[in-house]
Order: sequence, then structure tokens, then C-alpha cells
Amino acid sequence: MAGRSVVVGVGHYLPKRVVPNSEFEKTLDTTDEWIRTRSGIERRHFAAEDETTSDLATYAAKAALQDAGLTADDIDAIVLATSTADLTFPSAATMVQANLGMTRGFAFDVQAVCAGFVFALSNANALILSGQAKRVLVIGAETFSRIMDWTDRSTCVLFGDGAGALVLEAQDGAGTSDDRGILSTDLHSDGRYKDLLYVDGGVSTQSTGHLRMQGNQVFRHAVEKLTATAETALERAGLNSQDVDWIVPHQANIRIIQGTAKKMGLPMDHVVVTVQDHGNTSAASIPLALSVGKERGQIKQGDLIVTEAIGGGLAWGSVVLRW
Repeated sequence: MAGRSVVVGVGHYLPKRVVPNSEFEKTLDTTDEWIRTRSGIERRHFAAEDETTSDLATYAAKAALQDAGLTADDIDAIVLATSTADLTFPSAATMVQANLGMTRGFAFDVQAVCAGFVFALSNANALILSGQAKRVLVIGAETFSRIMDWTDRSTCVLFGDGAGALVLEAQDGAGTSDDRGILSTDLHSDGRYKDLLYVDGGVSTQSTGHLRMQGNQVFRHAVEKLTATAETALERAGLNSQDVDWIVPHQANIRIIQGTAKKMGLPMDHVVVTVQDHGNTSAASIPLALSVGKERGQIKQGDLIVTEAIGGGLAWGSVVLRW
């Protein structure tokens, strides 16, 4: 017998305000067609002024708990991936813990930008396998609309707000790749590439700052690194790309998604795509896509899923799991 971290519930939340590409035409030298052809994005959601990252995360967490048929009392830990926490401290995760009425266990944030959810999932898996938690709520939530430079047409049209969550539960497996749950993880970072994607402010520099990105350079790294990490994780699980039912990638850009699928030798009808509706929601994009994919009837129990992401750091990684 082998311990496995099995997904028993999933949920998401999107703010009510939908922003179509056409809205940017009023203030920027851009067009719906320009945004669509370069990114695949058609619309995104922006949080209301009084809506914070922990609010979005709480709604997604409640949806995931409901889907799992569990309550906050059944959860031992919350791991929340975000780069846009409400406050410098405490963590957004502890705010969600309070919002859910959870008075036991522990909660903390993980910061790996767009790769955050993969890092959070890997950490949650480690907590379960080491016996420190039986059930972990893993959340990705962002309000990237708060760190946009609205005069920079190359970045501000790409990002959106949202949250996704799933519940991981310790279950016994046979120790084979047929088991449900997380089968392997693979994480990387290389701090030499900081200048490709970063926010030019923070606590220690005494400013909030705005997102800055060298899009072409990020693109160049993305396809190569995402393909490599996905293939490494599959290999660790004793599998290959032909065993994959669904790639659920970080939803940054349709061309990166297409390029990675092609390099992995998988057709696009094996890829869950939500970028057209959500934009790039950073750490929220993978759990959002998992939840929407299940809602659409794409993802079914027993399906083999590879999820991969790359973000500022650069940080990147992948998780192979059987739904």
C-alpha cells in the first residue's frame, strides 16, 4: 500500500465584472483582434473595489468543500498560492481560515507567481505524505488587476482576477500509476531571470509597484521549460505523454499552450483551455481550469492529468495526478 493525495473536491469563483477586450480600445492603442490573435484572450474578470484576494479564495474554498461534501472542520491545513495577498501580513490563507470558521490546523501562503498553484499542490502533497495533514485545502487566488500599469498595452490586457480551490485527502493506493491522486511532482526556479517578469515595487522597497514583463523572452523560456518539466514528472510516475487524458496548463497565452501541447505530441482536444474567458489569473489559473474542466464534463474520475506552469522568478513546475 502507498499513501496518495487524492482530489475529493474542486471549486472556483470569478468576480462578477466581466471586461471584454473592447473596453481597452477606449484607453489604449489596441484592438480586440490584436489582443485575441496574440494571446487568445477575449475577456477577463476584475474584482470589485471592495473585493480582496482572500474574499475570492474564500468563495472558491467553500465551493470546493461543498463539492467534496466536507466542512471546514474536516480540513487540517490550507495552502494558498498568491502573489497579491490582501495585506503584507498576515497571510491570505489565515484570513480564509477565519472566514471558513476553521479554528484548528494551520494555514499559510505560497508565493511562486504563476507557478504558485503547482508549488502549493506539491507542498500540500508533501504534508499529506509525511502525515502532517489528512486533508488539505489548496487554493490559488489573485487580484492582478491591482498591480497593472494601465498605460502599458503589452501587459495590462493579459491579466484577470479569480480563484480556484481543491481538497486533497490522504487515501491508500497500490503504489502504481493506476492509483488516483498525485503521482509525481517536479519543481524548478532560476533567479537569474528576474528581469523577465517582476513587479517593480514591494514592502522592502516601500512601494506597491506594477507588473513588468519582457513577453517575448518569457515566451521563449515557457514552451521549452514547460515541456521538459511535464515530461520529467510523467517519467517519474512511470508514464509518458500518450497516457495523458488532459493537459491542464497555466492559462497565460494560447500560443504557449499550443506550443507545449505540440512539443508533447498531444492534440489540442486533450487540453483544457479557459484563457479566452479568464485571461491570465496567475496562481488561480490551474485550479480555475480544473474546476471549469470538471464542470464542462471534460475531466472525469480516473483521468490522467498533467498540469504545468511557469511564472516570475523564473519559477516553473508540473504535477501529474489521476483525478
